[in-house]
Amino acid sequence: MQSLISIPTYQRAHQIGRAIEAALAQSQHDVTVVVIDDASTDDTQAACARWFGHPRFGYLRLGHNLGTAAAKNVALALLPFDAITFHDSDDIPHVDKLLRQQRTLSRTGLVAADCAPWHLAGGTQVADAPAQLDLVLTAHRFLSADGRAARIARTLSLVEDFFPNLQFSAGPPGDWVLINSGLFRRDLFARIGGYADSVEEDRDLRNRALMAGAHIWFIDDVLLDKYEQPDSLTAAGATGYSSARRRDDRSALWRTIADWRPGTAPAPVPIDLAELTIAFAAMPQPLAVATDIAMTGATRARLDTVVAALA
Repeated sequence: MQSLISIPTYQRAHQIGRAIEAALAQSQHDVTVVVIDDASTDDTQAACARWFGHPRFGYLRLGHNLGTAAAKNVALALLPFDAITFHDSDDIPHVDKLLRQQRTLSRTGLVAADCAPWHLAGGTQVADAPAQLDLVLTAHRFLSADGRAARIARTLSLVEDFFPNLQFSAGPPGDWVLINSGLFRRDLFARIGGYADSVEEDRDLRNRALMAGAHIWFIDDVLLDKYEQPDSLTAAGATGYSSARRRDDRSALWRTIADWRPGTAPAPVPIDLAELTIAFAAMPQPLAVATDIAMTGATRARLDTVVAALA
């Protein structure tokens, strides 16, 4: 299984090196690490330059800022992988994170028990048939911008968006098990598409994966430290938890749920990167446009041009 750690980043020259070192130090030794620099204007490229030429490290600097969701979509659209995880530039993974996630994702012998109503899930799974995992999540340690720390290990993803009435005894509002640092099987993106243009892109993707009947496993061990910064999207005034942008994006994903019928899968969200430019690339292997993940026609044409120019 070819695993990839993608690190989308913007203006993180002061800490990106630590994230790269931790990613390359994974005990899953054959994993590739690629930084997607969303047109930083600081010294992020210079901070990454010491790894240029490393056989398992790649770097792409976008020509103009597109946002976190689009930066993740760049990885889905152009990078080779069988399984992918997204680490923020202030995330520090346990040395065995990828190893444990990949071994779990590769598990065989799983069977869909006939005591559950598989016909209500949006996928094609039937009872008493072999089942394959699509996504492996882990507990993590969260250090907030105000200095508080918490072990995050809540696995009930239905709480908050699907059944908010269940959350009152579940602790603080929200389901904070990190979806982006999960290890995704490529086929899941082939089924549900890429990230929506939203500051709630991870939450939206989680919900679509659930509606599509994704098979999810949770490792109840802390395998990632996540450090929130004062200017992180979740803390900044324009995109924080109480911002107008986040409220609007949250309402949009709730409308998706309202339109969903159990037993059906939502339509894939096509990747839209029609305005993509790449200012610089240092890659361990050539880029290639994905053929199995939904994208707009304009995006496919644009990516073909970008890849040809970098060849």
